[in-house]
Amino acid sequence: MSKIKFPIYFDFVLGDEIMYRLKVTVERIDGYCNQPMIVGDHFFVDGGKITIPEKKHICLWALQSMMPIFPLLQMGNLPKDDWTSKANQFCCPDPKGRVYYRIERIE
Repeated sequence: MSKIKFPIYFDFVLGDEIMYRLKVTVERIDGYCNQPMIVGDHFFVDGGKITIPEKKHICLWALQSMMPIFPLLQMGNLPKDDWTSKANQFCCPDPKGRVYYRIERIE
């Protein structure tokens, strides 16, 4: 299981919470991406750290649109009917790019 146990100084916010690692993958492109992102490109989110495969990159504009949901998707103890459990696809905000990303928990 890929979970992060945060150090003691996070306990005031998270208690004994374990956070999931996320994998963000380019699922499809319905326009033109000038970065260029390619279907299958991915990166990982581990707590506040982003890991990118060697010689790859992340589109800053797409990243900023997804960042607010990362902490919510990483939390382990959300109610089953919480809306964030259904939020697993995001689209780049560039109307010409329309790059779709899938966000999944790595367990």
